[in-house]
Amino acid sequence: MKDQDLNRTIDEITDSNPGHTTASAIKYIGLGLFFVGLLVFLGSLMMNDYKLTNQVLQKSIVGDEQQSQSSAQGGSGGGASRAGKSKKMIQLSAIEAEVQPMLGKTYTSQFAFISDLRTALATADETLTNENKMYSYQQGQYLMYITKAAGTGFLSDNLWLLFWLSIGLGCFGALMYFLPKLWLTLPGIQNDHIYHNPATKGKTIGIIMGSLLIGFYVVLYWYPEYIANWIAMVDPISYAIKGEEASQWFLYGLLYTLAIVVMGVRMFIKYRHSTYHMIRTGSVMFFQTAFAFLIPEILVALNKPYFDFKNIWPLHYDFFYDYSLNNLAGSGSLGLFMLVWGIALIIIGVPVFTYFYGKRWYCSWVCGCGGLAETMGDPHRQLSDKSLNAWKIERWMVHSVLVLVVIMTAGVLYTYWTGSSNVLGVSTYTVRSWYGFAIGSVFAGVIGVGFYPFMGNRVWCRFGCPLAAYLGLVQRFKSRFRITTNGGQCISCGNCSTYCEMGIDVRWYAQRGQNIVRSSCVGCGVCASVCPRGVLKLENGPEEGRFNEPKAFTITDDGIEMNKEMAA
Repeated sequence: MKDQDLNRTIDEITDSNPGHTTASAIKYIGLGLFFVGLLVFLGSLMMNDYKLTNQVLQKSIVGDEQQSQSSAQGGSGGGASRAGKSKKMIQLSAIEAEVQPMLGKTYTSQFAFISDLRTALATADETLTNENKMYSYQQGQYLMYITKAAGTGFLSDNLWLLFWLSIGLGCFGALMYFLPKLWLTLPGIQNDHIYHNPATKGKTIGIIMGSLLIGFYVVLYWYPEYIANWIAMVDPISYAIKGEEASQWFLYGLLYTLAIVVMGVRMFIKYRHSTYHMIRTGSVMFFQTAFAFLIPEILVALNKPYFDFKNIWPLHYDFFYDYSLNNLAGSGSLGLFMLVWGIALIIIGVPVFTYFYGKRWYCSWVCGCGGLAETMGDPHRQLSDKSLNAWKIERWMVHSVLVLVVIMTAGVLYTYWTGSSNVLGVSTYTVRSWYGFAIGSVFAGVIGVGFYPFMGNRVWCRFGCPLAAYLGLVQRFKSRFRITTNGGQCISCGNCSTYCEMGIDVRWYAQRGQNIVRSSCVGCGVCASVCPRGVLKLENGPEEGRFNEPKAFTITDDGIEMNKEMAA
C-alpha cells in the first residue's frame, strides 16, 4: 500500500471514531480560546485613560520607593532608605513644577500621556543638582509607575476580570489544545515530518512568533511604560504574594513561570513514554515556580533580600555588584548565608555536581533559561544549526562571554574593595553597564528567547551563557558523564541529530561508535529517546575510557577502515 493510501486510511478511521472526533473538537476549541485570550491581552493595552494628580506623583515617586528598590536589587538598609527618600522628595518637587500643565487633564491616548510625561521628567532632571539627578533607569521607573498609577477606566476597575479573560483564558486554551494529544497521538517520538511543523513551515508562523517575542523583550527592558496596563493587571497577584504592587519584573516572572508550567504539560504528553523526561520536566517546572518565582517574592514580603537560590554566577552576573554585596551583608545571618551559599555553589557545587552528572544536573534539570528552552522552546529544537562552522562560532562566542564576565567581575570587586572605579583608565561601572545591556538584556533576552523560531531553542545556552561555558569545561575534561553509542546498531535515520537542540551532529558520532563527550551537550536525553534502535545511552561511568575504547573498525567518509592493532 502506498504511503498516501495508508495515511488516507488512518484519517478515515480517525474521523469515524467518536472519541477521536471529540478530542479533535476539544483541541480546536482550546486553540480558539487561546487566541481570544491573546487578543484580549493585546487589546488591554488600550483599555484605560490617564489622569495625572499630585496623589499619583506622591505614590509613584516617594510612596513606592522601598518597593522599587526591592524589585531592582532586593531591598536596602534603613539608612540608605532614609537618604533615598530625602533625595526622592527633592526630585518630586522638581517634577511637580514641570507637570503642572498635565495635572487634572484626562488623556485618552497612552502615547500622548507618556510623551508629555517623558518631556516633563527630562526637564525636571535638568533643574536638579548633580547629587540629586535621576539616573536614566530611575527616570524609566518613574515613567512606568506614574503611567500605571494614572490609569483610569475599564481595566483599572476590572483587574481580576481582565487577567482571567486574557492570561487565564490563554493558559486554559493552551491546555485544552495539548490534552487531546493523549488520545490523538501514540507514545514515543518519531521523525514524523518535524520540519513541516507550522512553527517552521514557510516560516510564517515562526516569523510572527519571533517578532512578538522580540518586541515584548524590547518593551519590557527599555520601554515598560507602554505595558503599564499589563503590569497593573497582575497587581492583585503581587499584593497577594508580597503585599506590594507589581513591577515589570513581577509581570515577567509570572509570565515566564506560566509559560514553563503550561508548556511543561505539553512535554509530559509528548514524552510520556520516557520516565526520565517526565521527571526532568517536573524538575524544571518545580525549580522555576518555587525557587525562581515564589521564594524570592516571599522573601521581599518578609523584608529580606530578593534571592534566587538556584541562580549561580556567572549567569547571575550581578551577584558581586556593590549593592548586592552590601544588601546581603546588611541583612543579618540570612544575608550572610545567602552570600556563602552563592560562593559555595560557584567553587564547590558546580565542579562536584558536574563531575558526577555532567552539566545536565543544572542545564536540563534546574536552570530557568534551560527550563524555558526545554518547554516553550521544544517545538523549535530541530532548528539548531548542526554545521561545523556553527560549532566553531559557538565555542568562540560562549567562551568569550565567560572571559568577559570574569574581567567585569574582577573590576567590580576591585572597585568594591578599593573604592576606585578606574582600572587602567577604564571605568568599571561603564564595563558592567555595557555587559548588562549587551549580554544580560540583548543577548540573553531579546536574542536568547526571541530567536527560538529562527535558530532553535538553545541560542543563549549555546552561544552566550557563561555558566554553560564554565559547566562545559568541567564536563569536557573532568566528568563521569558521557553519551555512549553502539555504532553497529545505527541505521543513520538522523532522528538524533534532528532533535538535538545544542546543534550536535549526534549521528556522526553514532555511525562511528564514538562516545559523545562534548562540552556543549546539556544531557537532555532526547537523542536517546528518539533513536529507534537504542543506539544512544546517557551514562555516568568511570572517567577511564569515557573518550572511547579502541574499535575494531571505524566508518569514515571513504568507507570502513579496520583497526590494524585490533586485527593483529
